[in-house]
This record gives sequence, structure tokens and C-alpha cells, in this order.
Amino acid sequence: MSSGDRRRWTDRGEAIGHGVSWMARWSTRLALVAVGFWLLSTLIGKLWVVVMPVLLGLLITTVLWPPARWLRSRGLPAALAATIVLLGGLTVLGGVLALISTSIASGVPEIAESATRALGQARDWLAGPPVNLGKSQLDRLLQQGTDQLQSSVGSIADGLLAGVGTVTSGIVTGILALLLAFLFVKDGPRFTPWLRGVVGERAGKHVTIVMERVWTTLGDFIRTQALVSLVDAVLIGLGLVVLGVPLAVPLAALTFLGGFIPIVGALIAGALAVLVALVSNGLTTAAIMLVIVVVVQQVEGNVLQPVLQSRSLRLHAAVVLLAVTAGSTIYGIAGAFLAVPVVAAAAVVLRYLGEVIDTHSAPPPVVLDRPDDPQPDRPADLEPDAEPDTRSSPA
Repeated sequence: MSSGDRRRWTDRGEAIGHGVSWMARWSTRLALVAVGFWLLSTLIGKLWVVVMPVLLGLLITTVLWPPARWLRSRGLPAALAATIVLLGGLTVLGGVLALISTSIASGVPEIAESATRALGQARDWLAGPPVNLGKSQLDRLLQQGTDQLQSSVGSIADGLLAGVGTVTSGIVTGILALLLAFLFVKDGPRFTPWLRGVVGERAGKHVTIVMERVWTTLGDFIRTQALVSLVDAVLIGLGLVVLGVPLAVPLAALTFLGGFIPIVGALIAGALAVLVALVSNGLTTAAIMLVIVVVVQQVEGNVLQPVLQSRSLRLHAAVVLLAVTAGSTIYGIAGAFLAVPVVAAAAVVLRYLGEVIDTHSAPPPVVLDRPDDPQPDRPADLEPDAEPDTRSSPA
């Protein structure tokens, strides 16, 4: 073996030691990154009462910013444009809720009459074969139910108080999110220049690019969620109309609004649709409506939403499902709703870091020799018509 071969090959133990050292260095770095993520999640959990309104305000801002930008391009002051779009959005939402309330109020007498008739039929069915419950037995069962309710008044009151506290906290969070959305719409364009001045021009350039991409991702998330909710509302509304269930329009509108509240929103909207079908059209219609709701929600939750979000947010469908599961496990309903945009924003940051790394680690471009350049691999005596270089060299 020549000396060159001996210099090229290393000892086996040295190669193994080099691999183990490389693995140990990267394991330490990954452990530090995991500790950093754990500390960050702990801090977010402690400050969730502040983080939640900020995230909701950003999502609301993605809806309000396009009309506000159009108004500002027409010469309106930033504060006035933000006020107009915020009041306009609240007016539209209030109009939809008023329409739903009016439709429900107009249909309540019909539903109450159907419910009374259904209760009478249920009592007659229980009194006849094969159950054969007499009037005294029915009265005894009703009395037992009443006693059970009276004995559970304390726990029911505690649950109601907890529910009232949760609703109050949600209202406060919503109001704070609206105020933050107003400030974001009004002063949003000033944020990136201020941030670039704080962190410096070199780092500010990267931060600005990442924030613009994250902002685009949040807008895509809201549009995708609205599309999914619209599909749910249309399909369930069509099912209600075909089955002849009353209040089809308000129930479809509730389904659309509930689509923005993960898990609970769709569950409550579907349960209301089945309940109205039960008390107004009977058990058979309610069973058919239940099948329609379950099928639509399964297709929406397991196919439509993951596919659309994976395409618009550039995330794999499995990542979307895992993000929703993890978010709901850690932070409940709010975590399920915010998990997908947060993971999408993190993916945007990772993609940009990968682009920067590729830019700095790419090999230098290969520059082809021009035709008039001398060929370095050809001896000088083979150059055609070679002449001695008479140019003066630097002294």
C-alpha cells in the first residue's frame, strides 16, 4: 500500500469515535431545543389569558385587513378605516344572529306543538304493549325523576356557576380580542418598520420576510375554515330541507358559525338539528338526520378539512390531524382551533430557515471559461500562434 493510501484511510476505532462524538453533539443540541420548547409551552400556559386574545385578534385582523387596506388606499385615516371595518363586521355578525333569532322565534310555536304531540305519543306508547306502563307507574317514574333533580340541585348550581364563569371569561376574551384587532388593523403597517429598527437591518430583513409569510398563512387558514364551514352548512341545510324539518335556514347558519369552533361547535349544531327533527317530524326523520350529520362531520373532519388545510397551508394531512389532537389535549377547544395556524406558522419559519441554510451551504457556481481565455490545462507550447507576454508586471 502506498503512502497516499495510508494517509487516506483512518483507523476503525477513530472513525467510530468520530461518529459517536458527532451523535453526542447533535443529541445535546436536540435536548437543549426540547428544553427550550418545554419552557416556551410552560410560559404560554401561564400567560394563556394574554396569549389567547392576541391570537384571536390576529385571526380577526386577517378578515378585517383587506377592506381596511382598500379604505386607506382611498385616503381615509388609519383609525377611521379600522373603526369602519370593525363596526361593519360587528353589524354583519349581529345581523346574522338577529336573523337566526327571528327565524327561531317564529318557528318555536310549531316546534312546541310538535313536541307536545310527540310527548303524548310517547306516553301512549309507554302505556301500551309491550311496555304496559300504567298511569300510576308513569307518575311514579316522573316523581322519582323530580326527586332526583331536587337532590342534585347543589351540583347543578355549581355546574351552572362554573358555566357562567366560563361564559364570562369568554366574553372578556372576545372583547379584548376585538380591541386588539382594532389596534392591529390601525397600526399594523408600523410594526415591521419598528421591529426592523429594534433588531437591526440585517436581522430585520429576515424577520420581515417571515412575518409576511406567516400573515399570508393565517389568511389562508381563515379562508379554508370558512370554506369547510360553508360546505357543512350547505349539506346539513339541504338534508333539513329535503326531510321537511322546520328552521332549516337558521340551523344551517348555526352550523356555519359553529364550524369556527372546533369539536364543540359542530357537535352542538348537529345535535340541535337532530333534536329539532325529532320533536317536529318524529323518530324516523331524526334517525335519518343523525346519519346525515354524522356522515357530513366525518367527511369534513377526516377528509375535507385536512386535505384543504394541507394544500392551502402546505402541511400534510397527518400533521393537521396530529396538531388538532395535541392542541385539544393540551389547551382544550381553543387549542384545537389555534393548533393548525400555529403549526403552519412554525412550518413557515422552518422552511425559511431551510432556504437560508441552502443559500449559505450551496456550492459556488461553476463559471465556464470564455472562448478568449487561455486554457490552463494546455501547455503553452501547444497554443496556436502563441506570443510572449510583453505586459509589465506589478513591481
